[in-house]
Amino acid sequence: MASTPSKERQSPLRVDVLTLFPDMFTGFIGNSILNIAQEKQLVDIGLHDIRDYSTDKHRTVDDRPYGGGPGMVMKCEPVFRAVEDVIAKDVRKPRLVLLTPKGRVFHQSLAQQYASEERLILVCGRYEGFDERIHLALDAEELSIGDYVLSGGEAAAMAVIDAVVRLIPGVLGDENSAESDSFSNGLLDYPQYTRPPVFRGMEVPEILLSGHHKKIEEWRKQEAQRRTREKRPDLFSESE
Repeated sequence: MASTPSKERQSPLRVDVLTLFPDMFTGFIGNSILNIAQEKQLVDIGLHDIRDYSTDKHRTVDDRPYGGGPGMVMKCEPVFRAVEDVIAKDVRKPRLVLLTPKGRVFHQSLAQQYASEERLILVCGRYEGFDERIHLALDAEELSIGDYVLSGGEAAAMAVIDAVVRLIPGVLGDENSAESDSFSNGLLDYPQYTRPPVFRGMEVPEILLSGHHKKIEEWRKQEAQRRTREKRPDLFSESE
């Protein structure tokens, strides 16, 4: 069973992102839930440019693949330098993650595990990926957000950060919000409605207007099961 975030954190979750494009993250981490989490000092996010760890005046971080083929490959030296330097900045042992299509697929229970960590380091791949020695020699887990290819790991890192941070107790206004999200209990979320009660002939289910909390809870559970059976039967079989 996946671990769940502790109810009390001794220190903020430290998330370090190693990327060739740190500017992609500035607007992302400065808005909405992530900004709130940082203001509450529940998460601390650091951005690191892998190019700063290159060894030549051109700040080279990639090269052509041995054996030929299209594209460029991320070089060992700057990636290792970046990872080792960031790790050394904090005595706490990090959970080191490479964002790569070949990794295991990210899911909600893994997000819950990450939210319980003290440190998380996300390394974003680019081009044709990492030199294989980066996969072999770094003590890192490999993570993908789905069976498709992105231009780089930055979008994947953002998805991971967003999914993880909202699970930290105190980040969301309602502590029950994260618990009722889709996938948290193995099912999709139940249908949600708000005002007006009737829109273009479509009515809010009467049970939601009844004020009968126990019956509403039962309806929501049934609807979550129905929706999951229809849209994601694979999840429903796993939850049984």
